[in-house]
Amino acid sequence: MDKAKKRIAKQVRKGFHGYPLVSLEYFGKTPDSATEVVVTFTMEEGAAPQKQTFASGGDARDDETIQSTLLKIIERADAKTVTEIDGITTLNES
Repeated sequence: MDKAKKRIAKQVRKGFHGYPLVSLEYFGKTPDSATEVVVTFTMEEGAAPQKQTFASGGDARDDETIQSTLLKIIERADAKTVTEIDGITTLNES
């Protein structure tokens, strides 16, 4: 799993290099544990973004299956830019 996380982090550190763009945002009930990750894919500037959500019973940032899947999505999309929203966005209970 560390390999997938490191490869994703390396892509994020590169900064903006154009489209296609993949953005990752983690969500959780508390700021300490991410139970969901939303992947947003944008093919080109002005295009409608496509979103996909993955949920985890634990912390999605430490879920090997989810991290490997995110890496495959980035690679298959041939993403030129990968962004990640810092921290965890807290989900409000309804």
